[in-house]
Amino acid sequence: MSKAIWTEKDIPDQSGRVAVVTGSNTGLGLDTARVLAERGARVVLAVRNVDKGEAACEKIRQSVPDAEVSTQLLDLGSLESVRTASAELRAAHPRIDLLINNAAVAFPPKTTTPDGFELQFGTNYLGHFALTGLVLENMLGVKGARVVVASLDHKLGGAIHFDDLQWERRYSGALAYAQSKLANLMFCYAFHRRLVKAGAPLMTVTAHPGYSHSELFRNMWKPAQVMMKYTDRFIGQDPAKGALPQLYAATMPDVQGGQYWGPDGFLEMAGYPTLVRSSRKSYDQQVQERLWTVSEELTGVTYPV
Repeated sequence: MSKAIWTEKDIPDQSGRVAVVTGSNTGLGLDTARVLAERGARVVLAVRNVDKGEAACEKIRQSVPDAEVSTQLLDLGSLESVRTASAELRAAHPRIDLLINNAAVAFPPKTTTPDGFELQFGTNYLGHFALTGLVLENMLGVKGARVVVASLDHKLGGAIHFDDLQWERRYSGALAYAQSKLANLMFCYAFHRRLVKAGAPLMTVTAHPGYSHSELFRNMWKPAQVMMKYTDRFIGQDPAKGALPQLYAATMPDVQGGQYWGPDGFLEMAGYPTLVRSSRKSYDQQVQERLWTVSEELTGVTYPV
């Protein structure tokens, strides 16, 4: 269990480790990449826009002059891009210690990916499912390696709509987002069981940042954005603090596979890292296994565990 005042200064030395952080050119991902670089890790910013990624690397270097940071083009909404990026990551980094699946898109207008998936399900979940499976061979034998999956707002009506996964009959940006985040949690729990059965030294953990200031909700209904800017002053926390739960999950020795970490404050909206519980639905193993099978079919990616 975490200390009540655990901060990024308590993170152990990460020298010699290679960390890949998706969606790391801004917000929570950028702060996660910065802190890992400060602690000595070699950090790859896996981003959709390389120019923004390079600007983020430069920003990190301004505070960490000797930081080992680089960018990797990755569009999680395109399976072709995921496959290309995965191949390049495997070639460049024979050993990958940390994969932090942080990137997300939230509440967009009804949009499909080039592969025909609803944008949030395709990007937040299927893209990360494929990425993890495709780089897994460079992580499985690495002692202490971890896959950290970000999952926020899965409780907001979250359910896996197997009868309409791509929201073709109806569409709610909020419910589709919740489905993608619930899928991330179920993936973590199902993946954890497979790793334990295989006796792999790799572990997978989930985390959420609480209510943090970020650009994630820029597609939200405008009046709601205005309201959130107001409430930010009272209950929100900055990205550096919001990144703490996933940093704890990625680095601390007391973390165990299959756990879920979040803020310790009121309704888990803010605070310092602590163990939390996800929704009752997220622990349904039958649904987890059905989702895993469907995910393999949709992405064409199977796991070697």
